[in-house]
Amino acid sequence: MATLKEIAKLAEVSITTVSRTLNFDKTLSISDNKKKRIFEVAEDLEYKTPRRKRLESAPKINVALIYWYTLTQELEDPYYLAIRRGIERTAEQNNVNILKIPKSGNKFLFDAVNGIDGIIALGKFANSEIKTFAEVTNNLVFVDFSSFQGKFDGIVIDFKEAMSQVLDYMVEEKKYKNIGFLGGREYVHNKDVVIGERREQYFIEYMKKRELYVPENIVTSSFTSECGYKMMKEVLTYKNRPNAYFAASDSIAIGAMKAIHEAKLRIPEDIGIVGFNDIPNALYTFPPLTTVRVETEFMGEKSVELILEQINGRKVGVKLTVSTELVKRESI
Repeated sequence: MATLKEIAKLAEVSITTVSRTLNFDKTLSISDNKKKRIFEVAEDLEYKTPRRKRLESAPKINVALIYWYTLTQELEDPYYLAIRRGIERTAEQNNVNILKIPKSGNKFLFDAVNGIDGIIALGKFANSEIKTFAEVTNNLVFVDFSSFQGKFDGIVIDFKEAMSQVLDYMVEEKKYKNIGFLGGREYVHNKDVVIGERREQYFIEYMKKRELYVPENIVTSSFTSECGYKMMKEVLTYKNRPNAYFAASDSIAIGAMKAIHEAKLRIPEDIGIVGFNDIPNALYTFPPLTTVRVETEFMGEKSVELILEQINGRKVGVKLTVSTELVKRESI
């Protein structure tokens, strides 16, 4: 096994410099070439930091990942894909083995895996499903969902602040008064239970407060580009349609923009549009999409940290509210 002394000798630097470089000490002043050389030598000698040795020698922690979206839905709306990437990357860094739990009908097949130390539940779940999870383990983290009574950890977005920020921008700065909403419906338990959509809820509250609310301006379907396209095709037939729309996801907004372009209308001159999530494609629409940035990968990272805290003994439930950022581009 390589030592710091051997790496230092081959890289022609001090042992301290090697140690600080391999531990990503940001205060270290060193050239990029020297840093690159140290990492190359360490890799050639198959050096492992003490932390990595401890992780590899420690028993694996098994965390079940329960995922309410199908693979097709994830590809259509990459919001949950980004959260999952954060979960998987942070799990790998912390010697956590992620076990994906299959589902058959309304039943999660926990019998298909052994030795579950904790559960990360990604998405929306019915009370009966949450009860089932709690029967498997008390170590539970819900992502994009806050479970009841603060019993379990939850990571959620500050939707109210996000909606106030984006609507203030549209109404006060951009001077839109007739604003519509393109949204989606979310269901749990094989579409038996509909979930109240918070973006729609706070949109209605805001518009009523401003005396700008028009019920006919709200159109809902699903959180996909195809549904955004179909909703906007319907909207464009309205006689007194809004001159700007807030879309509850970037996927909806991108589909809506396609319908607007096909109708030979201009964005934002004829109709403005704002999205939500700031997926990578939002920067490359025509024009670039104004949207609300959500730190989705951060949400995934924090879920792993929270489940490890529980496994290590924390008993108090935590609710983490993640802030958002309005990204101003040219679509309104």
